[in-house]
Amino acid sequence: MPTSPNISRMKTRPEYLRTARGRRYAVPGLVLQAKKRPSEPDETSEVRVGFTATKKTGNAVVRNRIKRRLRAATEQVLPAAARPGFDYVLIGRAATFDRPWQSLLDDLGLALQMVHQPREKRPDARQARVSSPKSGNSQKA
Repeated sequence: MPTSPNISRMKTRPEYLRTARGRRYAVPGLVLQAKKRPSEPDETSEVRVGFTATKKTGNAVVRNRIKRRLRAATEQVLPAAARPGFDYVLIGRAATFDRPWQSLLDDLGLALQMVHQPREKRPDARQARVSSPKSGNSQKA
């Protein structure tokens, strides 16, 4: 049986910004951002995680509780579902504050699955717009 990856905290702003450029998935209880770190020879198979809640979610008491709940959820879910070598940022939402515990755990599990699924190839929207004329938007002089 594979061992669970080491989990550490992200602490600096550049780490958060780099992760923000990766994949993201929003569920009712949170937004998850994930990005694989570049390979480094001395790097272990560590998972790094960061937590944030904006002022839109509430005052300091509310934001701290949101982050505490997210930390507790990651302690339960990440050891089994996280991929080594990835950075994750969990962004709390207003619903995180009073979301039922099992629903929050399910949200995190679903978000982890979705950020690791391969992206589906979507039809190129620009190509569709160029090939079909716009209807009903003609200019009159």
